[in-house]
Amino acid sequence: MARPAEASVLRAVAGTADLSEIQSRIRSGRTEGHFYVALLGLRGYEPLALYRHVRKGLGYSSFVRFQRNTSLPARTIAELIQIPTRTLTRRKSEGKLAPEESDRLVRAARIFGRAMELFEGDSEAARIWLTSPQPAVGGLVPLELARTDVGAGEVESLIGRLEYGIPS
Repeated sequence: MARPAEASVLRAVAGTADLSEIQSRIRSGRTEGHFYVALLGLRGYEPLALYRHVRKGLGYSSFVRFQRNTSLPARTIAELIQIPTRTLTRRKSEGKLAPEESDRLVRAARIFGRAMELFEGDSEAARIWLTSPQPAVGGLVPLELARTDVGAGEVESLIGRLEYGIPS
C-alpha cells in the first residue's frame, strides 16, 4: 500500500497526459535523463531516483500506464517483460511488480521511448515499427528481440543507426 506522500504523488501524476509529456520532450529535444519513464506514469527522470523505484518494485499501475500509452496488448507486454499470466494476475492484486519485473518494464519503456524519438514522437509509428519484422535485425521483431538485455541493446543500436542514416 502506498504511503500518504506517495499516494498524493500518484494522484497528481494520474491526472497528467503521459504521451503529451514525452512527445513534448522529444519535439523540444529535452530527452536528457530517463525521460521515457513518462510512459510508465513516472515523472522523476534522474537515474538514482529511478534506481530506487525499480529496487522497491514499481506499482502495477506502471504496467497499466505503459499499456495505455503504447497501445500494446497486455499479453504482449507481459511476454516482453517475461511475466506469466498467473503471476501478472497476482501482481495486480498485490499492486506491485517485483524488482526484476520492474527493471524489465523500464527496459521496455526505454526501447519504446527510443522508437518514439526515431519517429519524432509518433507513438503509433513506433508501435508499428517495434512489432514488425525488421530486415536490419535478421527479420526479427524488435520487441521480441528486446526481451533480453543483449537484444534490447541491438534494437537501440539499430535505432541509433537509423536516426543518423547509417546503413544497417
